[in-house]
Amino acid sequence: MLSVAVSCSRVSDTGKCPHCKAISIIKNGRTKTGKQQYYCKSCSRRCIDYYSYKACNPAVNLQIIELTREGLGIRSTARVLKISPTTLIRKIIQIADNLKPPIICKGRTYEVDEIKTYWKKKGKAVWIVYALERKTKQVVSFNVGGRSNRTLKVIVDTLMMSEAKSIYTDRFPNYQYIIDKKKHKVCFYGTNHIERKNLTLRTHLKRLHRRTICFSRSIKMLFACLKLYFFSAVDI
Repeated sequence: MLSVAVSCSRVSDTGKCPHCKAISIIKNGRTKTGKQQYYCKSCSRRCIDYYSYKACNPAVNLQIIELTREGLGIRSTARVLKISPTTLIRKIIQIADNLKPPIICKGRTYEVDEIKTYWKKKGKAVWIVYALERKTKQVVSFNVGGRSNRTLKVIVDTLMMSEAKSIYTDRFPNYQYIIDKKKHKVCFYGTNHIERKNLTLRTHLKRLHRRTICFSRSIKMLFACLKLYFFSAVDI
């Protein structure tokens, strides 16, 4: 786990902006509760001298990412960080919106596969489709939806735009209609890496576990947690 100090610390003690770490902050009045407020000339953002509520501390975002990647649920993470579950949900979506997928290099080999899960209730299935770069084992793109050409095409189009050398899939028939035959590969052991990644996903993310009561309440939250899991390692 990341060793990030989430205890309340005064900005006046460090003299640095908690957002951009620049030493260019000036006093900017006080809040309604009488706390000193500061303005950063570098990033044009404001901060207060002392955060009473831990969710307001920018350092908490790193712990939210780490605990989400380690498989803790919403209420478990909220108990560990001592913040409200509704605040945690809002911050997860906010962090996910600011994350960007990795840059896709041209001429690489990829593996594409789907993993089944549920949302809203156990009887309502949804599929996670994603592409794995074979050499680096990095997830470059993913999509959530039904097991249809519309969902698969989002991933395939991204790979085709990057001029993928080869795309390995299983024997699911829909792939042969949306992937160029010259680049589409179906063979034994062709999807070993991504199949192992499926097992890692189910092990790490509680909402993807089999035969449990855990599932996602909304597609938006499922998409946000997957984005944190796939892309946060690139940015932190």
